[in-house]
Amino acid sequence: MTLPFYVPPEQLMKDRAEYARKGIARGKAILAVEYRDGILVVAENPSRTLQKIGEVYDRIVFAGAGRYNEFEALRVAGIRHADLKGFAYARSDVTAKGLANAYSHALGHIFTQEVKPYEVEIMVAEVGLTDEENRLFRVMYDGTLYDEEHYSAIGGQAEQLVPLLEERFAPGADLGQAAAWAKGAFTAATNREFAPSDWEAAVVDRTLGRRAFRRLSAAEMAG
Repeated sequence: MTLPFYVPPEQLMKDRAEYARKGIARGKAILAVEYRDGILVVAENPSRTLQKIGEVYDRIVFAGAGRYNEFEALRVAGIRHADLKGFAYARSDVTAKGLANAYSHALGHIFTQEVKPYEVEIMVAEVGLTDEENRLFRVMYDGTLYDEEHYSAIGGQAEQLVPLLEERFAPGADLGQAAAWAKGAFTAATNREFAPSDWEAAVVDRTLGRRAFRRLSAAEMAG
């Protein structure tokens, strides 16, 4: 009987991580930043139909970077998870923390048990009734979960975007200022100019009521 080819577990995990990182690096980045009334999420995405940012539940937004079909499957699964939990218990029981934990568990299982890891990074943000109640989570390809404050970035240029956001961020800014921070960070990180149609942007804004999610138009991003 032929013996199976042996690969040390640490080498297997290292190879899977490198494979996932290379796939994610080929994708466009996404960033999130708090402003006075909520959280702004901005992606470099010239497509009008293949969206990276979407509503998951009343006050929760999802964003995915990397392989589109994989993070879209996670987004749909998150919506189903949130709907079932909200129906079985109460709408207030659906939180960004619970969704982020579910995504972390799913991606961790895929990374360790499946042949190919998902080439994705996930962001989940929830606007609270006050700035202190805002929640922002980042989930890596291997299920590692990060609890972020004020701003975050995922995808290809994430490492360049975070220091740029740190330089610009100030509490209490309005939406226009937050959009200017986001566009300025992308421009500095990529060293190129963007047209208004290059952006996909959305907010979860506490002033909008229960359904806090709203997409921003190209005209709003241009202004």
